[in-house]
Amino acid sequence: MIADRPRRSALYLPASNPRAIEKARTLACDVVILDLEDAVAPDAKVEARSLAVEAVRAGGFGRREVVIRVNGLDTPWGAADLGAAASVHPDAVLVPKIAAPEDLAPYAAALGGPTRLWAMIETCAAVFRLDALGQAAAASRTDAWVIGGNDLAKEMRCRPGADRAPLQPALALAVMAARAHGLAILDGVYNAIEDLEGLARECEQAVDFGFDGKSLIHPSHLAAANRAFTPSAEAVAWARTVAAAFDLAENAGKGVLRVEGRMVERLHLAQARRLIAVADAITAHEVAEA
Repeated sequence: MIADRPRRSALYLPASNPRAIEKARTLACDVVILDLEDAVAPDAKVEARSLAVEAVRAGGFGRREVVIRVNGLDTPWGAADLGAAASVHPDAVLVPKIAAPEDLAPYAAALGGPTRLWAMIETCAAVFRLDALGQAAAASRTDAWVIGGNDLAKEMRCRPGADRAPLQPALALAVMAARAHGLAILDGVYNAIEDLEGLARECEQAVDFGFDGKSLIHPSHLAAANRAFTPSAEAVAWARTVAAAFDLAENAGKGVLRVEGRMVERLHLAQARRLIAVADAITAHEVAEA
């Protein structure tokens, strides 16, 4: 996994919509997810598969990661989706409704080249197997998890509400497990397309939980997600101060420093360097696209 690669915004696009795919090549998203699953009706899935393959072959997505979400292998379309995706080597293949580590193996076995596996965390069973799923990540080419809040809420039969209270334990555990096993993790989608204030609040909540970014269902949601998950100028400045202090020759080997009146440990140095790397990558993207 590229730990410092920005994944602030991951936009789902129905692969059955070529106009949406073309537009995605110009949007300010960090990840484009060409969706063959929930966003595509059964009678459009075969065509959507062909369009997704064509889009990846054509390229033109620039610095954006390109991910294909396939249907599960327990559906009539899953095997063909996986084979088609593997043939064009997108950055990753996103697989739905993972429940146990052994679910990952058939998907991983089909992939080759640089293509990685991303997994949806959207079942109650997956929440209770998070550590085992994390342990299986290296062997299954898994780099990232994506929360599927809608499916998880449906399976739980809960009513999440504005604060997502019933889901909060699962969200926190998923982030902890992802961090324990070196995985990126993206929050689930916000359903109310026109409620940008509610979206902004949920993005801030996701930042507070420790997510790397948020999956999205509409281009109008990109600005809020990018804003929330972009490190602030103040945070970047402090990170550079911390890194510079530890880099001083007289501080070599020290585990704890006093920096501008604050106690700073080496664990803060690792956090600072990652934040700087993410901020620098975001700045480079913005300069390149200006």
